[in-house]
Amino acid sequence: MKLVINKNQTEGTAEQFLRRAGYAYIRDRRTGKDSFARRLGGGFYPRLHMYVIERGEQIIFDLHLDQKQASYAGSRMHNAEHGGEVVEEEIGRLNGLASRIANRVSHVNDEPSDDGLNKIGHGDLASEKIEPKKISWWRRIFI
Repeated sequence: MKLVINKNQTEGTAEQFLRRAGYAYIRDRRTGKDSFARRLGGGFYPRLHMYVIERGEQIIFDLHLDQKQASYAGSRMHNAEHGGEVVEEEIGRLNGLASRIANRVSHVNDEPSDDGLNKIGHGDLASEKIEPKKISWWRRIFI
């Protein structure tokens, strides 16, 4: 199953986004392909396995569920579920994470409003200087 998001929804690289989401980087020594995996239990399998494709301003996450390692001789590939409840829930979780990051990034760029919340009386708390607490000579010896 695939999830397509814009690069501005990741707040960094696709790798950083996936690491925040609990995925680990994998490089297949045989094929040289880069991918990411997230374990669903204590063992190596079952796991969520993902390939990342970057096209322009879009990132395509191609996700599937690996239930077990290949069990027959001479085979490198194994059965993978590209759909199902677990994969759909994970796509929803990643989409929600991307949406929260995009909302946070858009709110950071908003201009702060001067609504007077930092003012008390005739003064302005933003311009108040707070003097640091002086450290006694005894404490300076042990710092």
